[in-house]
Amino acid sequence: MIEAARGLIRERGLNATAISDVLERSGAPRGSVYFHFPGGKPQLAVEAAASHAHQQVSLIDEFAAESTSVEDLIKRYVDAGRDGMLASDYSRGCGLAPLVTEGSLGGEEIAETSMRGFTEMVDRIAFHFVAFGLDRASGRDLANAVIASMEGAMITSRAFRSAAPWDSVKASLLAYAETSR
Repeated sequence: MIEAARGLIRERGLNATAISDVLERSGAPRGSVYFHFPGGKPQLAVEAAASHAHQQVSLIDEFAAESTSVEDLIKRYVDAGRDGMLASDYSRGCGLAPLVTEGSLGGEEIAETSMRGFTEMVDRIAFHFVAFGLDRASGRDLANAVIASMEGAMITSRAFRSAAPWDSVKASLLAYAETSR
């Protein structure tokens, strides 16, 4: 149910994702949602967002292990976002952003979950940038720029139904990385 909720939130947003849609996509019986998620939709949204952040951190680590530089990591991470968007035919969004933009559903817990998820992603990228030789401040600044740029590329790519925003983001981030040394 968590993965089904995560996928639906990425496609439709938080408010447009109904428990009935999650049950249909996951094939879970109706009673199981109340057993596993007694807090209802807000609890399911929090767990789906945490799952999304965990998956992104795992991808960052995987790409870092395959990379030899800050630039390689940027290319791999941005290209993965671009490729995922194209594979979804411009329907996939972020699993955390709707919690920020539509977060009134669950109040403080929703806000904390989205902040924690983005923080984990930024921290992990910054960690790898420092490991590749950037100083801490530059690594942190560049990591913030990567996440912010990718969020923007996701939105504008969907709006334009074009990969061009991803290509622009990658070029800009690589240029920024060059000046960060």
